[in-house]
Amino acid sequence: MSGHSKWATTKRHKAVIDAKRGKIFSILSKELTIAARSGGGDPEFNPRIRTLILKAKEANMPADNIDRAIKKGTGEIAGTLIEELTYEGYAQGGVGIIIEVTTDNKNRSASEVRSTLGKWGGNLAGAGALAFNFQRKGQFLLDTEAVDENALMELALEAGAEDVVNKGDHFEVICAINDFDNLVRVFSDKKIKTDSSEVAYIPSNLVSITDEATAAKILKLVEKLEELEDVKSVFANFYIDDVLLEKLEK
Repeated sequence: MSGHSKWATTKRHKAVIDAKRGKIFSILSKELTIAARSGGGDPEFNPRIRTLILKAKEANMPADNIDRAIKKGTGEIAGTLIEELTYEGYAQGGVGIIIEVTTDNKNRSASEVRSTLGKWGGNLAGAGALAFNFQRKGQFLLDTEAVDENALMELALEAGAEDVVNKGDHFEVICAINDFDNLVRVFSDKKIKTDSSEVAYIPSNLVSITDEATAAKILKLVEKLEELEDVKSVFANFYIDDVLLEKLEK
């Protein structure tokens, strides 16, 4: 979703997601396994593993869990095949949605995503139907109270960021995918906390949602998709202004 909507929904769902720490550990474990399988388990030679270990530690994931997930990827421990999948769909109001999944059961994931979309007013689209409306970029969201703007801009641009934008209540840092792991490392080294850091689908064009009922259904759909066990991330190209968001939160 847009940086603005992503920030708003990140803050809106933070307490819910924090309460479901088991899911966070599950997603991180699967990502660690996939990364280790493709690039080896040594963080010195696999930047993706290094980044995921940092994220796992920030989430207070036990060291044993991290180690076990990596060893499953390198084959030192037996485990089921984990795959990364992407689904595309539509929400109400013509909003496009991209759903990233890490799963050991493709049929289960497809069924759950399709069912959730249908139940909450959306529908599944064919592969490639929506991806052209998004750019694949590294995205970081930071509270404006957590870091000085000039210091952030200097640090981020030097580390490879393409843009640093002040959105009022938060900063959005955008980078090429190849620079994402380096920015994660730099922010970690400088003890700069990010509220969201991911390789995201950034919408090229936004769909403005002004109808209260439609906005509520879109947010509920995103929330229900995020709750699915295999869903790692949900991206959408909607924009809901602050006044309407605040009204929906009451």
